[in-house]
Amino acid sequence: MATPVKPFEQPWPRGFYRRRYVWQLPIRLSHWINVISVMALFLTGEYIAHPQLAPSGEPFQHFVMGRVRQVHFAFAFVFLISFLWRVYWFWMGNNYARSGFPFVWRAAWWRDLVAQARNYLSLRRGHVHLGHNALAGLTYTICVIGLGWCQIFTGLALYSESNPGGFWDHLVGWLIPFLVARSARICGTTCSRGPSSSSRWSTCMWSCSIRTSIATV
Repeated sequence: MATPVKPFEQPWPRGFYRRRYVWQLPIRLSHWINVISVMALFLTGEYIAHPQLAPSGEPFQHFVMGRVRQVHFAFAFVFLISFLWRVYWFWMGNNYARSGFPFVWRAAWWRDLVAQARNYLSLRRGHVHLGHNALAGLTYTICVIGLGWCQIFTGLALYSESNPGGFWDHLVGWLIPFLVARSARICGTTCSRGPSSSSRWSTCMWSCSIRTSIATV
């Protein structure tokens, strides 16, 4: 857990204390690599899904979509390596590399979580922590670690479609039928409330499945 810091009652004793980084260099590097990778994945993913700026002429003459997909896949593997490196450093780093981890079985973690939430809701800073406090750690675990794993597995599942029967297909290809079945259930309920004719229902199912799959990934 993070370490609460009590404020100094006297002026800062500069001759005794010194400034040091709480986060070690490998963690800082992985964070900035993730920032660049996520931005690149978002921009290239938007172009892949909605190629609004496609140049004119035959595709074989410019190969823009292919290049964008190459950049997308390259940053995907960069993000994967950086993500796994951060998980590794969770165990091998110092105490602050694990700060904020949701120790739900500890009463002190729950007290810190409630106290920090109350301070934020009251627009107060609260206790100063070295590293993540309980609320920040819980948010990081859900939004970065949890969603990061979802992004990795669904992205590799889509990537495996380019080589059926290959390594990635055997490892994560099972996610494709799962996502398709989920999309079919959602779209079946949505389209059954709308158009009634067979052709319109098919069109609705097709467009809804694409939107749901993109939103899921």
